Amino acid sequence: MSKNTVNVAIAILLHKSKVLVGWRQASQHQGNKHEFPGGKVEQGETPEQACRREIYEEVGIGIKNWHVFDVIRHEYDDVIVQLHLFQADVPDQQLDLIQQPWAWYRRDQLAHLNFPKANTAIVQRLIWSHFIKVSEQLTAMPQSDCLLYWRKPPHAVDQIEAQLLTLSDEQLQKLILNFDIWQQLDAVLQKKIQTIHLKQSQLLSLRKGDLPVGKRLIAACHDAVSLQHAHVIGCDAVLLSPVNATETHPDANALGWDGFSQLAKDSHLPVFALGGVAPEDLEQAQKHHAYGLAGIRQFESIK
Repeated sequence: MSKNTVNVAIAILLHKSKVLVGWRQASQHQGNKHEFPGGKVEQGETPEQACRREIYEEVGIGIKNWHVFDVIRHEYDDVIVQLHLFQADVPDQQLDLIQQPWAWYRRDQLAHLNFPKANTAIVQRLIWSHFIKVSEQLTAMPQSDCLLYWRKPPHAVDQIEAQLLTLSDEQLQKLILNFDIWQQLDAVLQKKIQTIHLKQSQLLSLRKGDLPVGKRLIAACHDAVSLQHAHVIGCDAVLLSPVNATETHPDANALGWDGFSQLAKDSHLPVFALGGVAPEDLEQAQKHHAYGLAGIRQFESIK
């Protein structure tokens, strides 16, 4: 007997790097579990229209600007659900309008909540490690809870693919590749790479709707304009630099922690501090509104 397919519109609502989450009642399908707001797509609605309607009805706020986050198909024992996911930022002035029982959770907390199995990929994408190691060597791949940005020039793609094929699927999920390289990979490797890096020049050349659906995009930003553009086009996180002067970019104007904080404090995306920082600076960085840290030389010890 064939299963019914239900189309559901889901909202990933963000505020200052927190995510809005609710609780499904026992009487509902997959009840007694945490959930992201949303509901069934009604006849005659597009998924985005359904998402906008559901958020107004369930959460109590009206949001116009949405980004396509992902489309996920999941088969349960009794039904197939097609999740159409959209992402949006919630401004300060709408916080008091949010109805109960919706609540804000830090991204780290999402791993400890009881979501339906269909939400596993969503939660994995929303949770970031607090450390990103930057290296030109793939052998620098850490075993710990740390991501690796493999900083390679976009040439000799055949050689790059050969090296990537030596990695396990788990290692590939920890890897960050630049957009130019990712675009040149074969379809199998493209699918396995979860996180894509954008240089600031690449970021500013893109517009809303240009980003690949279902991938995490982390953009390099050096000023307020690029940081705002990362929000406008729907990136997942940003690398904000340089915090301090570095040997590799001695002429760059360092933000300092106060300058970093002024830019990062209003971001709805996780902001990673880059430039002259070390892993032991995490507590200080988080006091200045950083989500995490990224670095080259001082991160070589991370294994």
